[in-house]
Parts: sequence; structure tokens; C-alpha cells
Amino acid sequence: MADCGAIILAAGLSRRMGARNKLLIEIDGVPMIRRVVRAATGICDGSVTVVTGHQREDIEAALADFPVTFVHNPAFERGQKSSVACGLETAAEAEATLMMLGDQPLLSSKHLMWLLSQHRAQAPRRITVPVNGAVRGNPLVIPRALKPLLLANPRDPGCRSFTRAHPEHVHCVETADPAFFRDIDTAEDLAGVQRQQELSE
Repeated sequence: MADCGAIILAAGLSRRMGARNKLLIEIDGVPMIRRVVRAATGICDGSVTVVTGHQREDIEAALADFPVTFVHNPAFERGQKSSVACGLETAAEAEATLMMLGDQPLLSSKHLMWLLSQHRAQAPRRITVPVNGAVRGNPLVIPRALKPLLLANPRDPGCRSFTRAHPEHVHCVETADPAFFRDIDTAEDLAGVQRQQELSE
């Protein structure tokens, strides 16, 4: 069995970005979704599953050269929970699974390796969540034994409700690194990330 796999959510409608699919917007010449998938495939020895929905053909075309498995969520318009459930139900087993958002372009393989190292060293049997004080970030690291519990309630599947209802199954890792907390929903979010990229160069 693989040590680490990933589920990347890439199904959303991007309503707050306007007419554009935010995941295909380029940052430093690279579509956002490619940056996230590149980070995951750079460190995972197991399957990297990309959950598609809105404009699935365009997302698949943008990732055609990556070794990933595409899973289409036919219920993507119902929101993120349906895509999380779709990914959890179909992704290949691994000892630890990264649950990732497709719109966190600041994440690199280095960030993911750090998070996984914290998970393995401190709480490999709990869901590891990056936090900055009271603010929660992403991705989450889900141990294999807890995956069925995230699907136990078909009316409310996924990580958000479960981790809040069952803190005994959660391990919070403190970090101030913005890569774990910056996701892109609006044009303003995008401009902020682009400014940050320029300052880091």
C-alpha cells in the first residue's frame, strides 16, 4: 500500500471569479491547477486523484501530461461536500491522504512534505490540520482508518463537519506560512497572490 496519496478538488463553478474558471488562470505562466497538481505529484508515492466537475474537459486537458486519475463528480453543482465525498469514495487507498483544494497556488511540494512530516511524527492516527491561531488552513492529512468515518453521514459527508464535531480525531499544527491559508475565490484574492509572488522573486 502506498504511504501517501492525494485528492485534489477541481470541480467548482468559480462563481465569484466571474466568467473565468479560476483553476485555469495562469500564475507566473502556469495554470493554477497545474501548480497544485505539480506539488502533489512531486511527493506522493500513491495515486493523485483529481475530482472534476465544471468544465471537466478543460481541466483534464490542462493536466494531460500529469500521472493523475480523473474522477468526475456528476453532482458538483451541489457544492464542495459532494466533491469531497466523491474523492473519498473513489481514491486508491494510502496510509495518509492529502485532501487538497485546487485553488491554493502557493503550495509547493516542500510545504506538503513539511505537513506530512508533522502528521507522521506527532499524530499519524488523527486528521492533521494546519492552523494559524483560530484560522484553519488546507490541505488536511487524513489517515486511512478515518476515511470511512468521513462518509458515515451521507447527509453531511466530508471533513469540515466531522473535524468540528470530533476534535478528539484532529491534530492541529501551527504555522504562519500563507501558502496553507491562501485560496483564490475572487479577483482580489488573485491580485493578492500575484503581488505576493512578485515580492518573493
